[in-house]
Amino acid sequence: MSDQHPELDLATLPIGKFYIGGRWVDPSQNNMISVISPDSEKVIAQVAEAAEYDIDKAVAAAREAFDKGPWPKMAVEERNEWVRKLSAAIVARTEELGLCWTYQIGMPYNVARIFAPFLTNAMDQYIEIAENMDFVEQREIAGEGTGFLVYEPVGVVAAIAPWNVPINTMLNKVGPALVAGCSVIMKPAPETPLEAYIIAQCADEIGLPAGVLNLVCAHREISDYLVRRSDVDKVSFTGSVAAGQRIASVCGERIARCSLELGGKSPAIVLDDYDLDMVAKMLIDGICSIAGQNCALLSRVLVSRKRHDELVGKMKDIAEAVKIGHAFDEDTVIGPVAMKRQLERIEGLIAAGVAEGANLVSGGKRPAHLDKGYFMEPTIFANVSNDMRIAQEEIFGPVICVIPYDDLDEAIAIANDSDFGLSGAVFTNDLEKAYHVARSVRTGTMGQNGPRNDFTIGFGGFKKSGLGREGGVAGLKAFLEPKTVLLDGVPEGLRVG
Repeated sequence: MSDQHPELDLATLPIGKFYIGGRWVDPSQNNMISVISPDSEKVIAQVAEAAEYDIDKAVAAAREAFDKGPWPKMAVEERNEWVRKLSAAIVARTEELGLCWTYQIGMPYNVARIFAPFLTNAMDQYIEIAENMDFVEQREIAGEGTGFLVYEPVGVVAAIAPWNVPINTMLNKVGPALVAGCSVIMKPAPETPLEAYIIAQCADEIGLPAGVLNLVCAHREISDYLVRRSDVDKVSFTGSVAAGQRIASVCGERIARCSLELGGKSPAIVLDDYDLDMVAKMLIDGICSIAGQNCALLSRVLVSRKRHDELVGKMKDIAEAVKIGHAFDEDTVIGPVAMKRQLERIEGLIAAGVAEGANLVSGGKRPAHLDKGYFMEPTIFANVSNDMRIAQEEIFGPVICVIPYDDLDEAIAIANDSDFGLSGAVFTNDLEKAYHVARSVRTGTMGQNGPRNDFTIGFGGFKKSGLGREGGVAGLKAFLEPKTVLLDGVPEGLRVG
């Protein structure tokens, strides 16, 4: 690891406290959560850990802000101005947020500092959508009088973010919730809490009304307590399928709203007309990005049997030339996976792939030249059968499976033979075939000639990949309740449309 790299200054972050009711408050107990760098295996920070009492305080503050405060009753334009100020304060700290990404999960800093500016402005789209959205729509009705379809905030929101892209995922919950008029309790992943502290600090600095945005940090047991609180109206969660199933079950018991963005096992369907050099480069770039810890990762490659070996060979050459290194080394392409347990899970699934008869072409082990950190080589399996564990389970690491097919119908059938349906791609220059495949694959996003996603339209999955959408109009409406109002006429001064 290079000795010369930017330092993350935590002295200005109140990580020993929670942000509740517009104030930084002491936790009710002295337990701390250790944040460990996967690059050095050292503790880089310790943040306060919430108990049930702290959750109760945060929920009460959010409830007070929603039930009795001005926030949900403000004009949309006024809330937008607050969110615009909050977004500007966050964007001003983009460099610091990029450093948090690197220190906490090992994202190579040469990549983090480039991509961080595209992640920190995630709330801005919701401001624009709200400016052009009709929150009160006048409708014709069958009888006498006038009907209105109005959109009102859903209420108190628990925003629970994952560890892989923590700033972007949290802002895609906080942004639409605030614009909609909800109050929010942020609960970041215990591995990556620092971004949420920066968001809360920005909210405090601009004077956001008390209780509108709150922050607590916790492990799974106390997070479950937050989800079970009857006065939390909606849970917005991004993370594992297992946790999502638990949240859906709890919310279902009390008829609470929930949005779930869960795992993926996204297919890349390669048609015979497309350049294999380009495909190979994009696929290996994909498993190197965030060390493959991306729910939308193209992790199942479907290629015609006659081109299978050629594509695998090109992928192998690219993967074996990739620089695996420490997060602050300038030429690092792939850094560590985020934590020890994640590395051990990846190793277990690689062993399962070998045991089930897949051909381990490249990688599959920790790099010998790195004696510290949770590193894994880019790993390619060839001649994979779609019923193998490595083809069905989300590995969430730098591992890719290549599966041969005999014709396009079989490729589509293989793509759909999955519990997941989050993303996918079809590689072809034939626009008609691309559209046909995109409409045939049961997945939330399907792109042509690359791993393409667009949060301004919407992001989310079919099947076990989740419920609801983030981004775009659907992402804002996820935090709104439609209400039908039937009156004898139009009230004076009511702004419709």
